[in-house]
Amino acid sequence: MNVIFISPHFPSHFYQFCARLKERGVTVLGIGDSPWEALGDHCRHALTDYRFVHSLKDYDAVYRAVADYIFHYGRIDYVESENEYWLELDARIRSDFHITTGPKSEAMADMNRKSRMKAAYKHAGIPTARWVLPESLQEACHFADEVGYPVIVKPDQGVGAVSTFKIHDSQEMADFWEKKDPEISFIEEECVPGHVETFDGITDSHKNILFCASQSLPVSLMDAVNQDLDVVSYCQAPAKDLWEAGRRVLQEFDTRNKFFHFEFFRLDEEKEGLGKRGDIVGLEVNMRAPGGRIPDKMNFAYDTDVYTIWADSLIYDRCFMSSEFKHYITHIGRKNSLHYAHTYEEIRDRFGSQILEEMEVDPALADEMGNHAYLMRADTLKDREEQVRFILQRKEAI
Repeated sequence: MNVIFISPHFPSHFYQFCARLKERGVTVLGIGDSPWEALGDHCRHALTDYRFVHSLKDYDAVYRAVADYIFHYGRIDYVESENEYWLELDARIRSDFHITTGPKSEAMADMNRKSRMKAAYKHAGIPTARWVLPESLQEACHFADEVGYPVIVKPDQGVGAVSTFKIHDSQEMADFWEKKDPEISFIEEECVPGHVETFDGITDSHKNILFCASQSLPVSLMDAVNQDLDVVSYCQAPAKDLWEAGRRVLQEFDTRNKFFHFEFFRLDEEKEGLGKRGDIVGLEVNMRAPGGRIPDKMNFAYDTDVYTIWADSLIYDRCFMSSEFKHYITHIGRKNSLHYAHTYEEIRDRFGSQILEEMEVDPALADEMGNHAYLMRADTLKDREEQVRFILQRKEAI
C-alpha cells in the first residue's frame, strides 16, 4: 500500500499517523514545505520517502512530486493530511490522479464551507443557528436586528477560531464591516447559548464507527482567542444523544475510512427555535483529525492509540484496540499575558504523576491552546476540578 501524507511535520505530533502506517509495512510518502533535515528525527523515521516543495500552495510543484512518486512507487492508495488547511489540496490530488479513497474536489464545498454544512445538519434532523451570508453592512445589521444581538461573524471557509468575532451592537458591526478583509466571505449567525461538545472518531469503509470520543469546551475557542482567556477542554465518552447525532451526520458526507471531528452546541438554556436546555445543536463538521493534542487526550482517556486505529482502518478496515473510557483527561492551557498564583514547580509538586504532559505550545497554536499547557489525568470529577482550579488560579484571586 502506498500512502501520500501532506505536511507530515506540522503539527509536530502528526508524524505519528505516518509512523503507525510505516510500522505496518505501508510505503509512506511525505510531501512538505520543510527541508528534510529540518523535519526532526521522529518524522524522518516515519517516512519511506520525502519530497520537499518550497510552498504547498504551489500546486505545480506538488503535482510534480506526486507524479514522481507514482513513477517510482506505482499507484497511490490514499492521500491524507489530517490538517484542515490542506484538505482541498488532498482532494485536488485525488481528483487529478484518479484516487478514489476519499473526497474529491467537487465534494469539498459541502465539507469546508460553514454555510453548506447547515444543509447536511438539516437533512440529518439536527437544528442549527439561523444564519446569513451578508453582502452589505445593511444586510448584516438587518439580520442582527431580526435575531437579536449579539451575533457571531466568522469566515464561511476557515480554520479554528481565526477571524471569529462576537458582535454586540450596530456600532461594533459597522467597525467590523469597515475593517474586514473584502476577499473573505463571512457568515453571520445568531448567538447560541451553549457550550461546545465534539463528536470525534474514526470510521471504516462503510462509515461504521470504529472508535469515538468527545471533547467538552466550557470556554469557547472564540473567546479564548479574542479575550485572551485560559484554555480548558475535557475528554469524555460521548453522551447517547451526541453519538446518535454524530452517526446521522456521518451519513451525509464521504466519511469512508476517515478521522472526523464534528462540533455541536449543548444548550445551556432554552432557545426558541433551537431547543430546550441540554439539547444538541449543529455547529460545524471537519473531515480530519481533531486539532491540538486531542488525539493524545483520547489515547490517555481510553488507554488506546488512535493513530494505530486510523492506520488499521486504512489497511485492514477494522479496529483491534480498546474503546472503553477509563480516565478523565483535561487540557489546561495558560497564557503568557496572564498572571497565575502558582509556579510550574508548585504545579509539579502538587500533582506529580497526574501530569501526563507539560509543553510549550507552538506560537502558531498558542491562542487556541495556551502558551504553556498541561495534559492532566484524574480518576474522579472532583480531582479534575481541583486540577483546573489550582493551575489556572490567578494571583489577584489569592
